Amino acid sequence: MIPKVRQHYNDHFKKEHYENLQNEVIETYGESTVFRLSETPVFISKAVKETIFDTCNSILKQLSTFNFDEIRAQFVPKDIQSPAPLGNPHFLAIDFGLCEDDKGGISPQLIELQAFPTLFFYQPFLGKAFLNNFPGMPKEGFDFYFNDLNEEQYINEVKKVIVGDEKQEHVILMELYPEKQKTKIDFWATKKAIGIDVVCMTKIMKEGKNLFYLKNGTKTPIKRIYNRVIFDEISRTADIETQFNLHDDVDVEWVTHPDWFYMISKSVMPKLQHKNIPNSFYLNDYPDTINLNDYVLKPLFSFAGLGIDLYPNKEKIAAITDKENYILQEKVNYAAALKTKSEKNSKAEVRILFIWDQQINGFKPVINLARLSKGELINVAHNTEETWIGSSIAFFED
Repeated sequence: MIPKVRQHYNDHFKKEHYENLQNEVIETYGESTVFRLSETPVFISKAVKETIFDTCNSILKQLSTFNFDEIRAQFVPKDIQSPAPLGNPHFLAIDFGLCEDDKGGISPQLIELQAFPTLFFYQPFLGKAFLNNFPGMPKEGFDFYFNDLNEEQYINEVKKVIVGDEKQEHVILMELYPEKQKTKIDFWATKKAIGIDVVCMTKIMKEGKNLFYLKNGTKTPIKRIYNRVIFDEISRTADIETQFNLHDDVDVEWVTHPDWFYMISKSVMPKLQHKNIPNSFYLNDYPDTINLNDYVLKPLFSFAGLGIDLYPNKEKIAAITDKENYILQEKVNYAAALKTKSEKNSKAEVRILFIWDQQINGFKPVINLARLSKGELINVAHNTEETWIGSSIAFFED
C-alpha cells in the first residue's frame, strides 16, 4: 500500500527470515503460536492513518454521549449482570478492514469494536521481532506504537492499567483453560512482561466474597482480576465446574468489568455513524427495503468469527428466534492490495488498541494488531493452507 516500502520489503524477503521469526517466538515463550504468523507486517500510509484515527475519534466522541445504563439494560441479561461498580472500561479495540474506495485507493471501514483486552503484550514482541529478523523493514519513519511511546513506556502504561496500585501477587490474569486458548501466547507474554500469574477460572477458590488462588502452593488472596474470560465460552463449555461466576458479588476489582464486553461491542454499531462506518441494523428492526445480498449477518456476542453468515436471506432470518442478538452489517469490499511473494495478494484488517488513561479521562491509542487473509473472511483461523496470511502487526508512517 506504500509501493516503495512494500517492494523493498518483498525484494529483501527470504524464507529463513520468516523461520527466524518463528524460532524467536519459541525461544521467548517456550512454544509457537497456535494461530498462523504472517510473513509480513502491514505498512500504513499517512493518509490512511489519518482516516483511521479520524474515524476512531468520531467513534470515541459518539461513545461519550451514549447512555450506557440504557444499553446495559438492553443488551446485558439481568441474571448475568455483575454487581461490581461499573467504572470505566479499561480497554477498547476498534477493527478496520482495508477496503477499496471508488478511486483506486484504500478506504478503512469499521468492522467491529470491543471493550475487551486482546494481545496487549504479544504485539510489542511481534513488532520488535519483525525489526529483528527482516532486513527489508524500514529503519525509520514508521512505528507500531502510538502517542510516541517506546517499549518501556508502553509496558509501564499498560501495567498500570492492569495492576494499578495493588501488589502483583494479588493480581491475576484469569482465563478459562488458558493452555487451550488460541491466544495463550499473549498470556505467557503478559506474565513475562508484568509478572502476574495466569490462572484458570476453575482453579479459583471462593470463601464468602473473597477469592483465592494457589501461588507456589500458598493460598493467596485475589484483589484484582485482569479478565480474559468471555461469558459466551463459559456457556458453551460442557461440564465446567467453578466456585464463582463473572456475575457473582465478589470482593475484587475487575479489569475490565465483565458487562463492558456486551455494552461496547457490535451491539452499539447501529448507533454509530461516520463515512467510514458501514450501515448496520438490529435484526429485529431492519428496513424491508435493504438488499440482503449486500449485508452480512453477525451474532452480537460471539468471538473469533463464530456464527457469521456471509449470505443471509429471509428464510435464514425467519428461523432465528432471538433476533435481538444479531445485526445485519453492510458488506465491505476488502482490497487485495498487499503484494506478496506468492501468486495472490493479501487482504488486511487493522485493530487499533486503546487503554483508559486516567489523566485524560478517556481512551488512548497505544498499539495495534493486523490480520491478513486471502479468503472471504479475515480471520487467523481460516485459509491456513495459504501463505502471507495470518496474525501480524501494522507499521504506521509518521
